[in-house]
Amino acid sequence: MRFPKIALLLLVGAVAAQNTATGTAEVAAAAATAKALSPVNHVKGLAFDRIAIIWLENTDYTLAAGDPNLAYFANKGITLSNHFAVTHPSEPNYAAAIGGDYFGMDNDNFNAFPSNVSTVIDLLEEKGISWGEYQENMPYSGFEGFAWVNQQTGANSYVRKHNPAILYNSVVNNPNRLACIKNLTMFQKDLKEDKLPQWMFITPNMTSDGHDTSVTVAGAWVRNFLEPLLNNKNFMKNTLVLITFDENHTYTIQNKILGILLGDAVPQHLVGTTDTDYYNHYSEIATVEANWGLHTLGRWDVGANVYKFVADQTQDKVRQWTGQPALSDMYFNTSYPGNFNSQNSSVPWPVPNTKAEYACRSVLPEIVKTWGSLVKKTFYNTGLEIPDGLHPAPEF
Repeated sequence: MRFPKIALLLLVGAVAAQNTATGTAEVAAAAATAKALSPVNHVKGLAFDRIAIIWLENTDYTLAAGDPNLAYFANKGITLSNHFAVTHPSEPNYAAAIGGDYFGMDNDNFNAFPSNVSTVIDLLEEKGISWGEYQENMPYSGFEGFAWVNQQTGANSYVRKHNPAILYNSVVNNPNRLACIKNLTMFQKDLKEDKLPQWMFITPNMTSDGHDTSVTVAGAWVRNFLEPLLNNKNFMKNTLVLITFDENHTYTIQNKILGILLGDAVPQHLVGTTDTDYYNHYSEIATVEANWGLHTLGRWDVGANVYKFVADQTQDKVRQWTGQPALSDMYFNTSYPGNFNSQNSSVPWPVPNTKAEYACRSVLPEIVKTWGSLVKKTFYNTGLEIPDGLHPAPEF
């Protein structure tokens, strides 16, 4: 949906309480003084030393797989043909991809997770692994507003709902973390100066990602952005790239999305192949955890499948969905009850399974310290199978 320029500026203004610049003059002033950081580390991983995650928008698997530019990248890497989003709409998927759950969210509202809810950022920082986000058309580093439009055309541009880290107060309340969330133009600067982080999440704007346009536009954007990087020595340093989508478009079919793994971390014999194992957005976290030997969040990340070529090098076991209902009956198109569910939010805050241990990975000690006394109330487990709105966890 396209909003007029004034409406989006009012939406930005609605979050002034979040210490956010609200008008064009204020944003310009904030941009002039915004803190931007580019921490650099070189922590060796078992399968890759850097991961770049690029998300596009709202496209059914078959349509995405048929796009010529995305097919070009598939021929250079591994196609994930059994890869799923976890619900609809956009925001809960972005939240899940770094937090290990979407906490019942079924909307794109100004949702903010409490500061005691950890993310993959906590796991990375504990091991000294640098991270960063690059958001196309974000007006300045650490911008907390709901949205920002193209000031010349009024078109949708940056939106908060497509920025996973900014949804979490554990990030927002830390100025140094906010400073690692930057405009995509900063990517080119960091690339040139050889200051790219080891974990990065890259979000195109609402035109570039296909949300307000089409998969044809999104595929062309990715090729224009990524193809030069495949031969750039400052980018290709045992690097794994994931190209994927937040969700599919058609709510009446399974929420399956295209995923492509490529980069110089992908073994040559797997280039141009297809991986048919089951993955979802939690696999992004689990794969990073396995690669660097991180702790876990104690949520749905614990039992998620690690991408097979990585699992082969980390000694993880890639499992098949064996629970009931069968995977063929799981659509992942509706959200289960939870704290951010607009229909049913009157449920207890979900407690991480602080006793969970899988593949020799245990829960982050800080999470155990915060939540451990409540672990009897957890519903998370180490299984591969996850709930959806039609098949919620038994406790609901």
